[in-house]
Amino acid sequence: MGALRRAGCGVSALRHEDGLCRCNWCGTDPLYVAYHDTEWGVPEYDSRALFEKLLLDGFQAGLSWITILRKRDNFRRAFDGFDPEAMARYGPEKLGSLMQDQGIVRNRLKIEASVTNAQAYLAIPDFSAYLWNFLDGVPRQNALRSMSEIPAKTPLAEKMSKDLRKRGFRFVGPTIVYAFMQACGLVNDHLVGCHRHEAVKHGARR
Repeated sequence: MGALRRAGCGVSALRHEDGLCRCNWCGTDPLYVAYHDTEWGVPEYDSRALFEKLLLDGFQAGLSWITILRKRDNFRRAFDGFDPEAMARYGPEKLGSLMQDQGIVRNRLKIEASVTNAQAYLAIPDFSAYLWNFLDGVPRQNALRSMSEIPAKTPLAEKMSKDLRKRGFRFVGPTIVYAFMQACGLVNDHLVGCHRHEAVKHGARR
């Protein structure tokens, strides 16, 4: 799949060989394009799925998302399917094995933070409701026409980040939190020229 031109797609969206306009950040990598078309920006309400994505965004810090995406299945295997109850009990032996796992990002601080974050997650009765309450349960619909208009963070992301950190979460700075909000559809940051912009307004995965 290749990106051909911008004609009719807006400033930063690109028309691909299949005739669809997409946000240009996904490039032409089939895995990245599939993620863009089926996951990114779709409102997510499942607490466990939200927990997984928040942790993966933390692991992304300093890296590209495609790097994490390519390792996502390895992360799921290594972290017991991101089961917070299992993760909250990880001890030195498990942490040591994770540090030897070449299929994931072997960063000790991030791995240790995953345990802390699982414990913080379990202290919140309904993680999904907790997050969505920051937006009164309604995804924020943006109308961005260029990649240059997409912010790295927002006041709402800063507010959510501050509260998460107060509750014991780590690797949840406002930039990470805003990337998480974009990915999980708390905000719709698909460019208006992208074929997914209107679709995710209605929670459509395809």
